[in-house]
Amino acid sequence: MPGEAGTWIFILGDMSIFSGFFVVYLVYRSGDAQLFDSSAAYLQPLFGVINTLLLLSSSLLVVVGIRAVRLGERTLAPGCFIGAILCGVGFSVMKILEYSDKVRHGITPTTNEFWMYFYVLTGLHFFHLLVGIGVLLYLTVKARKVILTAKELAFIEGGACFWHMVDLLWIVLFPLLYFVR
Repeated sequence: MPGEAGTWIFILGDMSIFSGFFVVYLVYRSGDAQLFDSSAAYLQPLFGVINTLLLLSSSLLVVVGIRAVRLGERTLAPGCFIGAILCGVGFSVMKILEYSDKVRHGITPTTNEFWMYFYVLTGLHFFHLLVGIGVLLYLTVKARKVILTAKELAFIEGGACFWHMVDLLWIVLFPLLYFVR
């Protein structure tokens, strides 16, 4: 198993908390499906599609980067991590544009229950994405080292697993918020 056991405990705990949020969202959604459906109609799926493509691309780059680290390719690995960072920055720009569009139209977390959940769930994910970008920056620096200790390699692998978790959470959030009717 890549990474350290502590990393996996953290990832499992984080995913468990998000799973709880998803269940709560679905319970409240079932209580007022009409409100949730009419509110979700104001979402622009193109934002979500672009963000999904950015995160899937970033995960592919991280996989290639990890493989390059394991093979000792010290120029390819940092480049892949930088590419993943750029995809994360692209996601951030798209999310800020989406939030700005909603706020400009008077749609805020206090508009109704759907929008409260939308902003909380996507905001928590966005926070994880920003932390993940920081982790990827650290991995970029570590990947340039000529010799890595077993602990450093485990940290790089664990950081990559965290990034994949951020991607996986979006893969659940996107259809849950934008398409479930």
